[in-house]
Amino acid sequence: MTTLALTGSPLWYASRTGGTLALILLTVTVVLGIASGGRTAPRRIGRFEVGLLHRNLSLLTLVFLAVHVVTTVLDPFVHLSWAVTVVPLSASYRPLWLGLGTVALDLLLAVLVTSGLRRRLGVRRWKAVHWLAYAAWPLAVFHSAGTGTDTRLSLQLWLYAACLVSLVGAVWWRVAKAGRGRVIGRLVAALGATTVPVVLAMFLATGPLQPGWAQRAATTVILHGGGR
Repeated sequence: MTTLALTGSPLWYASRTGGTLALILLTVTVVLGIASGGRTAPRRIGRFEVGLLHRNLSLLTLVFLAVHVVTTVLDPFVHLSWAVTVVPLSASYRPLWLGLGTVALDLLLAVLVTSGLRRRLGVRRWKAVHWLAYAAWPLAVFHSAGTGTDTRLSLQLWLYAACLVSLVGAVWWRVAKAGRGRVIGRLVAALGATTVPVVLAMFLATGPLQPGWAQRAATTVILHGGGR
């Protein structure tokens, strides 16, 4: 077994770095969108500046996401086709967890395309699709936890915790500032935000943090000496 196989190729490191940065930026983007929406819009900063920052962060997220996807496909450790990037559950290696990442990518691409067609679609249709970005976030988190070979590292776990605390805090702050009305919507948002960290903690405890997760998560035999 070569040293490269043990330590990972440059493409593997680029893939993990790109994926981690994309998750961080996606979290910041979603938190900003939640915290600055509705009646919770900041008073000292104009909506235009907030919207511009939100858009730039979204584009930067897609840049690092593209780096993550391209380097993952090009990495010879696992032979993945380009179809995996757009067709969920089409991978032979960890299909479920890679599939979650594919669905998240598809949702973000839908948001990107419809943002370019915002004037033609109308505000209501555009907002309906734009909400998909919020659904992409938990999918990305579970994709990272289930597929990432560094999930068991303390630094990575602290990263997940920080992302979860930030998003749950933003949702609860938005709910608290929402005022009266739309009680059902507020309860659903608060319950959903609270459920994600609980489910993720249970998943980590019974899955990636347990011995043999690499073998259980994968459905194909990987050459060059098992999972990284």
